Amino acid sequence: MTLYTYYIIIFFVVAFFMSAIRILREYERGVVFMLGRYWGVKGPGFIIIIPIVQQMVRVDLRTIVMDVPTQDVISRDNVSVQVNAVIYFRVIEPEKAIIQVEDFYMATSQLAQTTLRSVLGQHELDEMLSERERLNTDIQSILDKQTDSWGIKVSNVEIKHVDLDPTMVRAIAKQAEAERARRAKVIHAEGEMQAAEKLLHAAKILSGQAEALQLRYLQTLTEIANERSNTIVFPLPMEMFEALVKK
Repeated sequence: MTLYTYYIIIFFVVAFFMSAIRILREYERGVVFMLGRYWGVKGPGFIIIIPIVQQMVRVDLRTIVMDVPTQDVISRDNVSVQVNAVIYFRVIEPEKAIIQVEDFYMATSQLAQTTLRSVLGQHELDEMLSERERLNTDIQSILDKQTDSWGIKVSNVEIKHVDLDPTMVRAIAKQAEAERARRAKVIHAEGEMQAAEKLLHAAKILSGQAEALQLRYLQTLTEIANERSNTIVFPLPMEMFEALVKK
């Protein structure tokens, strides 16, 4: 054998061993298959894979932030809205994420879109706008339960925007304006009723005591006299004359 042949053999041996070396970061795991069969999970750090016989698939264990595309949703009260959300999930069992589903990222995205439409479609528009925390929890619980068999943990779901049709925005504005007008009228009516009750109570007290009525009459005259007027015309109650005659 020539020296050139030795160099070729050494090159292939070195290449063989180099292809067997893998280095996985702290947040990575390697799902190893032996002749097509699941063999185990390796990592992190320095690992060795037998070339040709074994194959390895890298899996990232960090939390993935997924933006759910805008979905057209029809609420329970037949209002059409556009909703988008963001989902936080991560792989906790790498072997399931590779073996149980073809593409866990795409599968989770599609499941999130259908779940978002399904859950929000069961609620009215007012609930979508005022009870987002509860809806976020409901969607997260459903997604987490369904993705458990894929080795995925859905940690959080946040509804970002609920966009309404311009016509519906104007209708809601009119409804809010009408509600404010109704409250103003109710408050005014309650004030009038309370004032009437107080006046009735005061009238009952004054009618029971003639002296009190006379004092109130004189007080009213004093207030009128303070006004800038040259002539004041006022009636005298008969009770006052009767009181003077009796004396």
